[in-house]
Amino acid sequence: MKLIKATEENIPLIQDLAKRSWENAYAEILSKEQMNYMLETMYSETEISEHLKNPHYHYYLVFDENSNEYDGFLGFENHYEENTTKLHRIYLVPESKGKGLGKKTLDFLNEKVKESGDNRIILNVNKYNSAQKFYESQGYKIYDEGVFDIGNGYVMDDYLMEKIL
Repeated sequence: MKLIKATEENIPLIQDLAKRSWENAYAEILSKEQMNYMLETMYSETEISEHLKNPHYHYYLVFDENSNEYDGFLGFENHYEENTTKLHRIYLVPESKGKGLGKKTLDFLNEKVKESGDNRIILNVNKYNSAQKFYESQGYKIYDEGVFDIGNGYVMDDYLMEKIL
């Protein structure tokens, strides 16, 4: 497995990977309407392009050299808060689960965070998402929770997690 820095030309690939992973990860958590709304707003070409223009926001594609396919992506923002990187996005397509790619991707993130000078990683995870247990297994702890209005009558009901490096 290797992580490849994403560029503007990778936006369609990121959108496709998001859609494929979300259809699996959120099928029993979010309505089809909310999922479509979030994908259309959070993964629009304009939104991702704006992220890529931010020098602190990074996207990496997860490439499985064994299958010669892209299995997911990582999106994070260094210096989101003082000494803190925010893990905005980490998604793997369903067929890649169980290969250890999630752990390897978080290990990669840890190194990138240390290189940036930050010493804390934060993330939001849906309260009903089984990924919470995965994050806990990787050293993340819940420090708060929140309900966030994302527009169109929808909210995100999340645990806020952190890991100190």
